[in-house]
Amino acid sequence: MQDWLRKGASSMSFEQLWISLGFALAFCVAVMAALWGYATVKKDAGIVDVAWAGLLGILAIAYASLADGATERRVLVGVMGGVWGLRLSLYLLRDRVLKATHEDGRYQELRAAWGGMANRNFFIFFQAQGVLAAALSAPFAMAAFSDAPLRILDYASGALWLFALLGESLADRQLAAWRSDPRNRGRTCRAGLWRYSRHPNYFCEWLVWCAFATIATAAPWGWLAWIAPAVMLFLILKVTGIPPTESRAIRSRGDDYRRYQQSTSVFFPWPPKQEPPSSSA
Repeated sequence: MQDWLRKGASSMSFEQLWISLGFALAFCVAVMAALWGYATVKKDAGIVDVAWAGLLGILAIAYASLADGATERRVLVGVMGGVWGLRLSLYLLRDRVLKATHEDGRYQELRAAWGGMANRNFFIFFQAQGVLAAALSAPFAMAAFSDAPLRILDYASGALWLFALLGESLADRQLAAWRSDPRNRGRTCRAGLWRYSRHPNYFCEWLVWCAFATIATAAPWGWLAWIAPAVMLFLILKVTGIPPTESRAIRSRGDDYRRYQQSTSVFFPWPPKQEPPSSSA
């Protein structure tokens, strides 16, 4: 495989890209199939989030190691994709698997809704996440095969990646600190970045994907890499990100979260409006 990847890498064709993504797809669906078996035994599907992020980090490192693009570009791809994916994977492993006392609420709801078909449907869900991880690894492959030297735009992508990664880490720490204080039980976090966006972690996550697309722009057909942040934005805003998160927040925090919604931007950071008074005031 390594010899094939190195052959003609400086003029990567669509065939090379598709075959590379084919290897990635086979790897991802095999890993997800094994983890579905683990999740079935444990009755906890939370491992799928850990695996999704980890697979993308591994694929970024694999492309950086095996492709034959410009060395400095491959190093940047491996660092950006690898550090982001493995950091997020370890965070999710600690927060949603090792520390968790029960299955994540999203998957509890799915398990209840699917009833006797839950195991079959979770298998399909795990496989879909594997397919998504392989598809979203395309910007890493495009950038790693490109023989173009680093340019100003590439350095800008690295700076954006670092800014977004630090922002995501800060948002996670601020939320964890808020939740660790018993006095905040039933109250919505408005500290730090959470004062300006209801989902600063999701916003920074999306910026990371913009950075991945930016570094792939120099590659042939690099504009296609921008499909990845577009897909992530759609998923965050409309499907698996904000909608279920806010639905659970309203159920658990009620009017407090509704006031937060009225005063705080849903996604893009923005100075907050004055909150409406509490009905109990």
